[in-house]
Amino acid sequence: MSAKLLLVDDEPGLREAVQAYLADSGFTVVVATNGQEGWEKVQQEDPDLVVTDIMMPEVDGYQLLQKMREDPRFRGLPVVFLTARGMTSDRIQGYQARCDAYISKPFDPDELVAVVENLLDRRAAATESTEEGEPPDLATLARQIQEIKELLTHKNAIPQKSAPLDIDFTPREESVLQLVAQGLMNKEIASRLDTSVRNVEKYVSRLFSKTGTNSRTELVRYALEHGLTE
Repeated sequence: MSAKLLLVDDEPGLREAVQAYLADSGFTVVVATNGQEGWEKVQQEDPDLVVTDIMMPEVDGYQLLQKMREDPRFRGLPVVFLTARGMTSDRIQGYQARCDAYISKPFDPDELVAVVENLLDRRAAATESTEEGEPPDLATLARQIQEIKELLTHKNAIPQKSAPLDIDFTPREESVLQLVAQGLMNKEIASRLDTSVRNVEKYVSRLFSKTGTNSRTELVRYALEHGLTE
């Protein structure tokens, strides 16, 4: 599956040209015409990487980046600044704001593609490392699966929480939650949902964040307590 990129730029000509080049390079590209729309698209489209201009009206690139870095769902989302502000001080400010790459205009589109591919590869490698260490050994894996199976076997004995929940799960997060509750690990879930392990890991992390849990066993218990499983 091709990676989904979000391109945010208020200059129509450049936005269309960059979108076309990235699409020709095999990426799925979603566009936004300003920073506020970009923030909305980040939440709606769940991109794998964001390419954004800095100088934009209302919400600029720095403010957009700050919103992402302050939100646990998007804290690790790679962000590339694509901007006419190319002074050394500007680049330093960008990296201090925690962007992942800074490309000055005018730029070689092949350089942008290379930077994007490198950041996506690094993110995939980090996710795979987490997946391999999640659990760190077969014994831990077996224990987690057994704990979940025991929870499901005795789920009728688990006290139900009466307090109403105000958690807005996306349809994909809901699907992942149901499969985690069946004792499946990320590679199995990815196969069931026809997606990548990287995406599954992202959804599981969001489920942890939204429910305040820290492990798959805690997540399943939480789901059972609140009637979230089928």
